[in-house]
Amino acid sequence: MKTQSASLNQMGKEQAFAEVVELISASRTRAFQAVNSALIELYWALGAMLSRRIASAEWGAGVVDELAAFIAATYPGIRGFTRRNLLRMRQFYDTYAQDAIVTTLLTQLPWSHHLLILSQSKRPEEREFYIRLAIREGWSFRELERQYKTAFFERTILNPPIVSAVMTQLHPGALDIFKDAYSLEFLGLPAEHREADLHRGLVHKLKDFLIELGRDFCFAGSEFPLQVGNRDFALDLLFFHRGLNCLVAIELKVGRFEPEYLGKLDFYLEALDRDVRKPHEQPSLGVLLCASKDDEVVEFALSRSLSPALIAQYTTQLPDKALLQAKLHEFYLQGAVGEDEAL
Repeated sequence: MKTQSASLNQMGKEQAFAEVVELISASRTRAFQAVNSALIELYWALGAMLSRRIASAEWGAGVVDELAAFIAATYPGIRGFTRRNLLRMRQFYDTYAQDAIVTTLLTQLPWSHHLLILSQSKRPEEREFYIRLAIREGWSFRELERQYKTAFFERTILNPPIVSAVMTQLHPGALDIFKDAYSLEFLGLPAEHREADLHRGLVHKLKDFLIELGRDFCFAGSEFPLQVGNRDFALDLLFFHRGLNCLVAIELKVGRFEPEYLGKLDFYLEALDRDVRKPHEQPSLGVLLCASKDDEVVEFALSRSLSPALIAQYTTQLPDKALLQAKLHEFYLQGAVGEDEAL
């Protein structure tokens, strides 16, 4: 009895200690956010002052060098106020000053993120895209940098996901969550690989895969067992999405999408909804992740599907970003021509 009592006391202590650590962590996060907000507001104010005075010819370009030297002399230990950074602050202000919606979001990201977005984005809508997603997904600098390398914006605009009508009805927010193509370059797989290699790699690099999927995805199982009748089946990967409040089944195919694959996915979704889904959860949805697909075949296959499903493809190499940017430029040109013709 004494041993059991001591064990319970130890468990109570550990739980209390965990609560203390959680309080400290939350306080540190709030403090960091407050410091970051104050820093971004300072850079914004300095950028606004520089922009106004240089634009009005009150200050010439050489004054920025003098200002940087003056700050360094006044605060010898302070960093971040070099001529280059001061000009970046001016660029920061000039870029967003006329965008009232985006300016409300700026203090939610670190300065390093803003510098990356300013240097890599070519269009206002691209900057807003990455700002919003970096905030929503909580991307680190490295994760944000990777999204640029995978041409996430270009792929999203050029190839929105194709989903079944049932998916749109049951999960209207799914189009903002799922992608038409997933970049799995972090697996390091050769061009010729087996389904087992893909599956093993995703489980081994689960953290990277979760980042690629999105923040609200939670891993629920690999080769998840499903029993129907007297037969046993294994679903490749099972996740739960907190925002959609539903199970997400992912089936892997290392070849081209074939229409018959959808029947198997429908079968798994039915089994999940009957035997695994909890009463408060929304109907399960499915993703067929294939090495390649023909969009017209996908559209035909999904047109009469009665399950909330989508077909996406994966790539094991970083995309040709220059090619995607050229296609995006052509896409915008076509849109501009269409608007002119309508007028």
